[in-house]
Amino acid sequence: MKKLLFIYNPNAGTGMLKPKLADVLDIFTKAGYEVTVYPTQRYHDGLAKTLSYTGDYDLVVCSGGDGTLDEVVTGMAQRDKKVPIGYIPAGTTNDFASSLHISKDMLGAADTAVNGVPFPCDIGHFNDDYFVYIAAFGLFTDVSYETDQNMKNVLGHLAYVLEGTKRIFNIPSYHIKVTHDGESIEDNFVYGMVTNSRSVGGFRSIIGRNVAFDDGVFEVTLIKTPKNPIELNEIVAALLVKQINSDHMYSFRSGHVKFESEEEIPWTLDGEYGGRHDEVIVENLKQELEIMVKPTSIGHLERKKELVRQEEESEEQA
Repeated sequence: MKKLLFIYNPNAGTGMLKPKLADVLDIFTKAGYEVTVYPTQRYHDGLAKTLSYTGDYDLVVCSGGDGTLDEVVTGMAQRDKKVPIGYIPAGTTNDFASSLHISKDMLGAADTAVNGVPFPCDIGHFNDDYFVYIAAFGLFTDVSYETDQNMKNVLGHLAYVLEGTKRIFNIPSYHIKVTHDGESIEDNFVYGMVTNSRSVGGFRSIIGRNVAFDDGVFEVTLIKTPKNPIELNEIVAALLVKQINSDHMYSFRSGHVKFESEEEIPWTLDGEYGGRHDEVIVENLKQELEIMVKPTSIGHLERKKELVRQEEESEEQA
């Protein structure tokens, strides 16, 4: 019989997994798996369990928010023998699951985890750490890990908005040199993100409609520090209509980016605190993660990759 390790965060979201746990385990068993269940007990427990398990598992399934997924993926990336990961989203935003068309319905996601197909997906190497879909610094990036969990559970996206408004009149600015693909950018920035997701913070298509998740490159967006209220309004307007304003933003794709700053800057990785750094090297680990998706999603993901390729060719010709 095949073996499955199920790691879940019992406190994610509104604890929505608890009433469906028996049904989820039934789906796993009917798919032919002998299941070991591990509810996480504390911060980084999912990482510790993924790093330390000794069983010969064929599949590891995790359930929780993006932070839980990040822990399990980070642990798997450091193991000698890697196995596919299934994901049952149970958090507040679940950006990565949305990007890969993993169902918001927990039983549907459980079915995909054990009856789907593995998709080879890129992940990020961030100095000595890892991330699944976003590494970011600057404006509001601390909101996700500083917002109270109970507040997230009750208010969802509104909790992030309310927490973020506390900071709108105290925008930090960072002078950073950004090097990628043989060229450098040096400017003052209020925000920057390296992403592999169509959805960031629950807001879709901020970085463009077409994102390939297995092409070996990330989408990088940098927002310059506004010099006056007019520039700030122009930046906000561009974000609302989901368009890059080249007067105030840099946008490019790269598989290797270096950030150098005079001061240590706090970063967030998949919504969790990623430490303070004055030098960061972000590297794309192409197709390092095998994540279970619906068979019907493979064709859609391949089409997105082809559209990205066509966009890049158009940009080169222009």
